[in-house]
Amino acid sequence: MFGSRTLRQYHSPSRRWRFSRLLAVAVAAAALLLGLAAPALAEPATTVNYTAGASATRYSGLAFDTCTAPPLTAIRAWAASPYRALGVYIGGVNRTCKQPELTATWVTAVSGLKWRLLPIYKGLQAPCGGKVTDQKITPSVAVSQGRAAAGDAVAKAKALGMTGGSALYNDMEPYTATDASCRATVLQYLSGWTKETHRLGYVAGVYAQLSSGARNLAESYTSTSYARPDALWIARYDGVPALSGWAGVPDSNWAVHQRAKQYRNSHNETYGGVTINIDNDRVDAPVATVGYSYRVTSGTPLNARSGPSASYPVVGTRQPGSTLRVLCQAPGSAVSTTSRVVRWPGSPARRPAPPWAAPASGTSSPTAAGSPTTTSPRRATPPTASRHRAASSRSAARACGPAGPVRPDCLGAGRGGRIKVRCPPM
Repeated sequence: MFGSRTLRQYHSPSRRWRFSRLLAVAVAAAALLLGLAAPALAEPATTVNYTAGASATRYSGLAFDTCTAPPLTAIRAWAASPYRALGVYIGGVNRTCKQPELTATWVTAVSGLKWRLLPIYKGLQAPCGGKVTDQKITPSVAVSQGRAAAGDAVAKAKALGMTGGSALYNDMEPYTATDASCRATVLQYLSGWTKETHRLGYVAGVYAQLSSGARNLAESYTSTSYARPDALWIARYDGVPALSGWAGVPDSNWAVHQRAKQYRNSHNETYGGVTINIDNDRVDAPVATVGYSYRVTSGTPLNARSGPSASYPVVGTRQPGSTLRVLCQAPGSAVSTTSRVVRWPGSPARRPAPPWAAPASGTSSPTAAGSPTTTSPRRATPPTASRHRAASSRSAARACGPAGPVRPDCLGAGRGGRIKVRCPPM
């Protein structure tokens, strides 16, 4: 991972889910992205307290990560690349690269350009691994150190505008996986990380080498002693981007949109005249959730309702000309000439929306910034169940960001107030 190497510089010449407030993460062999499964086999006490309006975003496709977040000009140039997701180091005591570009403004702008972000946190490393200069986990307090790392990661994610439900990836560099004491220390640390990340309303991910951290996590997949992370991002530099067939990690583990692989390390690639030193990744996993800004352009106040049809009560209004920070929009029941609806943060989330749900055909998602309101999200359902379609609000509403709508990537959960919008076709 970049955080373990020297500073690299650039050279210049997606799907959302919603969550409930309180949710016990059961962990069985068929565990899903948020740790949801049949009655507990792994760490039964892992409780997730998703805050109001929590929302997770899934990305499936090619990605890259680089030590220092590139300038916005480089991201624009890389529109010509096959990538649409980017790993960024948001913090950690062992993060080695400065991040002059990585600000909330940058995150909003990059997200508005239709990129997804994978937040990486390089905290304490294994006592038997990492670099000599890395700060290491103290075995006697490994769990509390993992919790402290999660608290710091969440604080940094919030400061960057990454909302509740975002996935945060703890970077655990290579270590001696056969060292029993070291293995236990790492698992305790990552268990603390996972439980605290959940408590704070975020999704817990781990980045690890296939031969060490990933192997040990797989060995303890059904353990009752360790909390299992929600997503696993492995490193194995074999040039193969496959998300299955990982040695030592059964395909049934982290099987539902919970995997990413870093399959090629440090090298230069050039797009749009800009060269960046990157690692290559293939991702089908949760990433950061970032709101997008829309302006209400109707001539009268817009109604927001508590459920997916106009028969639900109005829970709020938005004034003409106001700006909304929107997390999700999707097709719904037609109201006059439009059938597009959106949901914004600040709502009492009601039900978990796990990763098995896929977005309804033709969904459209938002753009960034603005003030939160009080609505609740839509509900996503498992493959065998029917899926909610959103609806509500007034007919002539139109809300579009500066660049129009972003790629479809959003799923809802629970019922919630929404406003009706109309945007230009993609």
